[in-house]
Amino acid sequence: MIDLTEFLSIQTGLLSQVPREHARYLKAKLDWDARLMGIVGARGTGKTTLLLQQLAEDAATGKEELYLTADHIRVQADGLYEIGAHFFRLGGKRIVIDEIHKYPNWHQELKNLHDSFPSAKIVFSGSSTLALQRGKADLSRRVVFHTLSGLSFREYLSFSAGVEFQPVSLAHLLQNHVELAGKILQQGPILGHFKDYLDFGVYPFFLEGTAAYVPKLLNVIEKVLYEDIPSAIGIKMANIPVLKKLLWLLSTSQPFTPNIEKMSRELKISKEYIYSYLDALERAGLIAGVLPAETGYRLVRKPSKIYMDNSNLLRAVAGDLGMRDQIGAVRETFFAHQVRSAGLHIAVPSHGDFIVENEFLFEIGGKLKKKKQIREARNAYVVRDNIEVGFDRDIPLWLFGFLY
Repeated sequence: MIDLTEFLSIQTGLLSQVPREHARYLKAKLDWDARLMGIVGARGTGKTTLLLQQLAEDAATGKEELYLTADHIRVQADGLYEIGAHFFRLGGKRIVIDEIHKYPNWHQELKNLHDSFPSAKIVFSGSSTLALQRGKADLSRRVVFHTLSGLSFREYLSFSAGVEFQPVSLAHLLQNHVELAGKILQQGPILGHFKDYLDFGVYPFFLEGTAAYVPKLLNVIEKVLYEDIPSAIGIKMANIPVLKKLLWLLSTSQPFTPNIEKMSRELKISKEYIYSYLDALERAGLIAGVLPAETGYRLVRKPSKIYMDNSNLLRAVAGDLGMRDQIGAVRETFFAHQVRSAGLHIAVPSHGDFIVENEFLFEIGGKLKKKKQIREARNAYVVRDNIEVGFDRDIPLWLFGFLY
């Protein structure tokens, strides 16, 4: 007989401590009545808090739900299917499983629970699309997956300063950026907050204090390199320093234009391993490749540029290696991260820095940035750092942090 007492006791303790003041953007978008739903995202983005916040709301209405952490010793010993089946037979309505990728054969046991209990609901989370790759294929007709990105600049302002704004669409931003900036600036100066966000605003654990933010972020990177990626792609522990060296190479050469043959020679591994490692780093949420926009190149494996996933990762790694800050790379990394996290398509054009939704061309720079590269292009914009309000087709960089 499965004893749920310990699990329910742990759940009660967690729900009593979960913060209620702020919720990630994804929470309101999810269909919490879905039969089988997965939430994926990089380590540290707030998946556990999101799940517990929803459970706390449901507990207030008397819903019968059970929260589990997949790597708990009792879950490993009793079995995920057995625990879930016992809970549902007792009348439970929903089971919430955190860090599902740490449980062996999780996809098969979730499939069995889903098929055996037609009225039951299951929600689970995992720390990267890399770890959940196989399960996504096995459960493709049953599960709905959602990705939780790092905090947008808009969310950071809500969490850190208590200033609430609604996200805006790209089209609305481009047409009304002067008015939007003016309304936001009514709440106070913005550039100081933006500078802080670039350093320590992407991951919610900045709320625990900024002094320890970079060490915590470097610890996240270490766990991804030494735990998540090896368990997902079977890399030998002896080869992890090569993977780490690759990440450090990318972070100190931002934006990185990949030369696979050169990388293969420098790291003394085959090109196939280079491709495999780059794919693993991207799926783990550490880097982001941006493909070329030219016709005929969409399906090419090699991206045109490779960025760190966000500015916090870039600054943390470069600082840890004693590198000077690359402000141009930080600006491009921020822009790409916010646009990509908003679900928009981004690519590298032949002229300019980025093209978004195959229509809008952007050149990224400081407040003195010239327009010469995109002067003749239609739907072209200059995105400037260190300005509060733009004019015409000159738009403040920080404003793109309000897309989600």
